Amino acid sequence: MGNAQEKPPGGGGGAASADQATAGSGTRSRGGSSGGKPHMAPEKGTVNGTQRENSPAGGQEKKEDSPAVDTSYLDAPAGALPPHLARLKNEGNHLFKHGQFGDALEKYTQAIEGCAEAGIDSPEDLCILYSNRAACYLKEGNSTDCIQDCNKALELQPYSLKPLLRRAMAYESLERYRKAYVDYKTVLQLDTGIQAAHDSIHRLTKMLIEQDGPEWRQKLPEIPVVPLSVQLQHREKPISIEQAQARAARAAQEEARRKEVRFTLLKQEGNSLVKKGYFQEALEKYSECLTIKPDECALHTNRAICLLKLNRFEEARLDCDSALQLEPNNKKAFYRRALAFKGLQDYLSASSDLQEVLRLDPNVREAEQELEVVTGLLRQSLMDNTVHTPRV
Repeated sequence: MGNAQEKPPGGGGGAASADQATAGSGTRSRGGSSGGKPHMAPEKGTVNGTQRENSPAGGQEKKEDSPAVDTSYLDAPAGALPPHLARLKNEGNHLFKHGQFGDALEKYTQAIEGCAEAGIDSPEDLCILYSNRAACYLKEGNSTDCIQDCNKALELQPYSLKPLLRRAMAYESLERYRKAYVDYKTVLQLDTGIQAAHDSIHRLTKMLIEQDGPEWRQKLPEIPVVPLSVQLQHREKPISIEQAQARAARAAQEEARRKEVRFTLLKQEGNSLVKKGYFQEALEKYSECLTIKPDECALHTNRAICLLKLNRFEEARLDCDSALQLEPNNKKAFYRRALAFKGLQDYLSASSDLQEVLRLDPNVREAEQELEVVTGLLRQSLMDNTVHTPRV
């Protein structure tokens, strides 16, 4: 079983899987019906429930080919459990992963009862079965039975992480915030990387302050100190593929969040510096933004402003080219590239870009005015070329 990483029932709950799984929330009585249909006697003309094909050859039964279902997972070893109990546990895990929590609960119950009947004394395997059944109860909203199963699991394997986390979620759903807080704190002694526990601690701290006032800590039950040997043993356990994937996903999400915060701050600083006329400093901010989001069109057009103000016309043109590759009808990119062409004394290209701006939006007054200026410069340039061109 891997680290449970989902929100408590009150916070929306996340995906989970039994045996390598986390908990969620919901209600079902222990050992309830699987919801299957009652056994019906086969009708006449059927064999084993299959309609017999009437045929002159003596009613040969017609069988339809059906795709084979892979059930090899049922025979996977499960700790010290004998094959028939391991099969029940594996079937419960499969049902849980596919959201069939009530049916999974029944399989775990059968496995637990089977252990008692067979006299199996394997605390680790029984702990997992009780913990998995607790996950089913939690998913179905039966927090009371979830807590009972978690207590049994923790009697078998003290400081087992998943039962602690599931019990914390169940306590929270029952608004027993002090006990939930203690369990979350204990979980974090075992694994500081469980973000769900950190989030729950922050949430519960606010609730407890509102509920108990400034002296809320004094009203908490004692938080057990997890022995160092247990902490080390837990950290040295090899993690499952699911755990590794979950940790990688959390790390990626945190990195994306950190980059987004950094990007927003840099862009705001760049915009502020432009307003103050500090174009070189703003240029540096926008350039750093582009290392985070190179396909953000507005950054290229914003940086082009700074480059134009610094008379770095060729670089401004390149930024506008990049913006137009991202957004081919971006008016700002056309307008600022026209200014870059003007600075490079390529008046014909500048005129073409300004006409494109007016085609996209005839009401851009600045483009009209600039087009008049560029047209005059283009005429003057052509006249100068004519004057200085020697006659042949």
